[in-house]
Amino acid sequence: MIEDPFDPFPEPVEIEITDSIDLHSFSPRDIRAVVEAYLPEAHAKGFKIVRIIHGKGVGVQREIVRKVLSETDFVKKFKNAPEFSGSWGATIVEFE
Repeated sequence: MIEDPFDPFPEPVEIEITDSIDLHSFSPRDIRAVVEAYLPEAHAKGFKIVRIIHGKGVGVQREIVRKVLSETDFVKKFKNAPEFSGSWGATIVEFE
């Protein structure tokens, strides 16, 4: 593994798995890996619906998130969050 001298957290950081994850605190280059790791953990915890907050921006992170969702077998469907729950800055995911 190549060390990144600019990474303030060179070691993995554990986060609590809840029914919502806010991707704002992650580096854009890590978004795909974070979502790929989060989904099976949230599913294993028994959540039927989760919210992924990716931000509004220009839509790059939203597209990364939705690409991962479309490739995940146990994802039944996903859509924009309701207006007061993030709107198009968050995605609601329903598991099978």
